[in-house]
Amino acid sequence: MSRSELPTTLKLMTVWLLIGLALFLVFKAWEREREASRFQLAGQTVVLTRAPDGHFHWPGRVGGVEVDFLVDTGATTTALPQALAERAGLKPLGTVRTQTAGGAAEGFAARADVALEGGVRAERLPVAVLPNLHAPLLGMDVLGRLHFSQKPGELRIEPNE
Repeated sequence: MSRSELPTTLKLMTVWLLIGLALFLVFKAWEREREASRFQLAGQTVVLTRAPDGHFHWPGRVGGVEVDFLVDTGATTTALPQALAERAGLKPLGTVRTQTAGGAAEGFAARADVALEGGVRAERLPVAVLPNLHAPLLGMDVLGRLHFSQKPGELRIEPNE
């Protein structure tokens, strides 16, 4: 390779890297906007739009750690992945065995302060912490305190009066 070819090659590589970076940033901004549009607050009503994975997600916090809860009306208890529970500083209170959609699971019981976008809070909520759980599940122990209705692709949640 001659000396005159090197600057041209570097220029082309730089242009392609900048184009790739720009496309990446545009995709990330689009992805962030899509995520934000799945949660809306209309007065006291929380409106969740079905995500591409077919589920409803409700953003919140567990002990100060941001989470994206999967709304699970089939779950009796709110369940957290063990890695999340550790980041949130939850302490084991005892062993728990539970039946999940994937079969029997064993983990530990803990108490967590849960705060959901829209002002829904549950202090010292008993939760199941499961080592192989992939996403935090918001169960009927929280959802049962609320009034919710579903339309195609939309879940509306309001405080119980």
